[in-house]
Amino acid sequence: MSRWTAPAQPAAVLFDLDGTLLDTAPDMIAALNAICAEEGADEVAYESARAFVSNGAVGLLRLAFPGFDPLRDSALQQRYLDRYADRLAVDTQLFPHLDTLLDLLEEASVPWGVVTNKPRYLTDPLMEALGLHRRSACTVSGDTLAERKPHPRPILFALEQIAVDPGRSIYIGDARRDIESGRAAGTATVAVRYGYVEPGQDPGTWGADYVVDTPVALLALLKGGR
Repeated sequence: MSRWTAPAQPAAVLFDLDGTLLDTAPDMIAALNAICAEEGADEVAYESARAFVSNGAVGLLRLAFPGFDPLRDSALQQRYLDRYADRLAVDTQLFPHLDTLLDLLEEASVPWGVVTNKPRYLTDPLMEALGLHRRSACTVSGDTLAERKPHPRPILFALEQIAVDPGRSIYIGDARRDIESGRAAGTATVAVRYGYVEPGQDPGTWGADYVVDTPVALLALLKGGR
């Protein structure tokens, strides 16, 4: 079966979480700068840190503390995660217009879900705080399975939960590993430039079926079948 193509209506839509569905940067960077203050280090500028949010705690800590090693500096990493867990949804929200997109999918009875490398103990309370946990047809976190993106298994597992064929589905993400995971799973893929794209990275080179610059463009792409 050929993969989904616009403007057809997909059978399911899966999102990466940080930088794709949710703008988590404000809370993740606030937690990082709280740790910087505790350590007597300079705060990291928001725009500089934003590009590394998709790489999670390790990516942010390496930016703030050059030479950071997650094996050697596990205590520092845990302090950061504790700080972040305390403020998961202070300023985090859906990217603009994605509330409309989710409404449209639900009105069309198209299930949507989340496949993220974020650990479950952070993913689940965040989804619940934003009222998304009951709306999401499936949520697969970074520790749900032994495999994580870019392995295809998390996406395939999510689609198994909702009994949808990968070829009729879409996976949307803001990192190369998202696109690699989706392609390996057999879904159509959409790369979003509005997310947390590292300097020097070009989503147009990741092999995605579609690349969109803004949440409005993503909404327009997926509204094509309506």
